[in-house]
Amino acid sequence: MNDVLLEMRGITKAFPGVKALSDVELVVGRGEVHAVMGENGAGKSTLIKVLTGVYPRDAGMVVFCGKTISPAAPIEAEALGISTVYQEVNLIPHLSVAENILLGRQPKRLGFLSWRAIRRQAEKALERLGLHLDVTQELSSYSVAIQQMAAIARALDVDARLLILDEPTSSLDEQEVDELFRVMRKLRADGLGIIFITHFLDQVYEISDRITVLRNGELVGVYDTSSLPRLTLIGKMLGKKPEEVERLESTAATAKDTTERKTVIEAQGLGRQGGIAPFDMHMCEGEVLGLAGLLGSGRTEIARLLFGIDRADAGEVRIDGQPVSLTSSRKAIARGIGFCSEDRKSEGVIPHLSVRENIILAIQASRGLLKLLSRQEQLKIVDHYIQALNIKTPGPETPMESLSGGNQQKVLLARWLAMQPRIIILDEPTRGIDVGSKAEIEKLVASLRERGMSVLFISSELEEVVRNCQRILVLRDRKKVGELAGGEIDEQRIMGLIAKNV
Repeated sequence: MNDVLLEMRGITKAFPGVKALSDVELVVGRGEVHAVMGENGAGKSTLIKVLTGVYPRDAGMVVFCGKTISPAAPIEAEALGISTVYQEVNLIPHLSVAENILLGRQPKRLGFLSWRAIRRQAEKALERLGLHLDVTQELSSYSVAIQQMAAIARALDVDARLLILDEPTSSLDEQEVDELFRVMRKLRADGLGIIFITHFLDQVYEISDRITVLRNGELVGVYDTSSLPRLTLIGKMLGKKPEEVERLESTAATAKDTTERKTVIEAQGLGRQGGIAPFDMHMCEGEVLGLAGLLGSGRTEIARLLFGIDRADAGEVRIDGQPVSLTSSRKAIARGIGFCSEDRKSEGVIPHLSVRENIILAIQASRGLLKLLSRQEQLKIVDHYIQALNIKTPGPETPMESLSGGNQQKVLLARWLAMQPRIIILDEPTRGIDVGSKAEIEKLVASLRERGMSVLFISSELEEVVRNCQRILVLRDRKKVGELAGGEIDEQRIMGLIAKNV
């Protein structure tokens, strides 16, 4: 590129025990939409935080508009012309649109706020995006898409020359995404540089000019979007060799599992706007059903619907053929569903409680305060699962925070197995644990299946999904795009379905 806006060269950043970035590069031109892609832990967020001054870099250089920069805080980056709009709209909903756009830099007259000037400047900022709306209305009275536009207008009002959009479409529907892309194209035509961070393949190919791919904190490569096949992009994100990601046939057959099993749970047209498009699925007794797809494809969104964390706005769920209402986690638990979240730290373990307390938590909650388990009953349950799952702990009273990640994961599994669920949802059950613990958990999944339990297995590791599941639903951009079973299951077919341009 002849007209370079941003150059990041040799960027390295380490945290205690983790090298988050190693000799990474990012080059963005004026009038370019540049996508940054990678799975969890790839280093996308760290790279942006280094650029905007949230983290100091350990090595490397950043050149912006021809000058070397080292912002020490986001406000310094903003003053240089680098603005960021995050996935969650960080504005104040009960203030007006105009107040949000000008917050902290409102024009004054004779020492007092000039409301006329505030409105005019806000309207001018929105006009740059091609938007005309009543800026005196509360921000909360508008849709999430309009709130997102207000955040972009605020970012641009500081004379930004580089706009960073971090997962801006995660809560938008298709029409709202189209409107955002219209604005992005206008800004690109005005010469603005845009860094676009997303997990949605279709959107990357629709709007971006080039793609930088990161994996495990390292630069994989920089590619022109128009010349990079989807299957090749997926292979680079997942770390597959070229021979492993040869182009497949344009269609992948959906195999049918001919084994006669009783259907335990089924969903028909189940969906949630902004979360997952309506989909059909079913799970049988003694079956491990996998959800495969890139990060952000809708795997966790399905799990949250089935466990009642999020409410569906379309479709229905049946258990044993009867319609059920899963509008809360309590109702899901009552129907025999357990859920091990991928976010073990914030949604799973309670670190300062003991192993015993963590294991009996769910079963005690289901009994209520008037039916307390005796200490003897608790120890009987806990000792059983410590032995059955080979949980390495000095004893049941050991604080959870002193256990390894793998053993914490086993304690979470024990918590739900103690409830004797019919269906268990395992969202990334092997993430962040050692190889030995992974093998033990996979062995446990097989034993649960043999006992007749239905297991929903979610993993970013395609090898794990292929190895552990009898059927697999393949997801892309929060839509179900295919289903594989039996002999049809292999990594290449999964990647083919993810990459297929439909």
